[in-house]
Amino acid sequence: MEVKKTISHLANHTHRKTVNFKRSETDGLEAGLADSVLMMKTESAPNNLDAIVQWGRKNSLWPYPFGTACCAIEFMASVSSIHDQSRFGAELVRFSPRQADMMIVAGTINHKMVPILKRVYDQMCEPRYVISMGACACSGGFYDNYTTLQGIDMIIPVDVYVAGCPPRPEAVLEAIIKLQDKMQGRKATLVPSQTPQELR
Repeated sequence: MEVKKTISHLANHTHRKTVNFKRSETDGLEAGLADSVLMMKTESAPNNLDAIVQWGRKNSLWPYPFGTACCAIEFMASVSSIHDQSRFGAELVRFSPRQADMMIVAGTINHKMVPILKRVYDQMCEPRYVISMGACACSGGFYDNYTTLQGIDMIIPVDVYVAGCPPRPEAVLEAIIKLQDKMQGRKATLVPSQTPQELR
């Protein structure tokens, strides 16, 4: 009998609290999300639709690793559980350019690889972004010779450069954050779809 009274007392007490509880306008996940999206409005993104689209794009990057040398090992470390790249919304590594929107060029690019790099870049989804990771991808590194491309920006546009030989995984994560900041300032535009002939 004593236990039943206690349970009914707790149930009534909880019910009263629930009924009397009034939520403020800023409580809850939905309100917090709405506030964060509305605060993202910038001069280059004049309306809320732009802010919402860019918020979705920057938090759902699908990287394509174009790894050719030791920098690719450091990229693998940045995806591992120790550094956890998934905290920044870029963990879904794709090995098909048609499913990726962020290319990470990690390693030395020689002149024989240039047509392949360009084709892979052209096949990526729009809008597409490029991170040049390591000294070799940024400037040819210490390979100052006739076989090595002296920076991938001679072939494809680069959004973020990561210095180092090889750069640490923390530098890769910082590059992703810098790219997300850069994406937030852009205007969300619709890109016309490409025909299969344009991708060849």
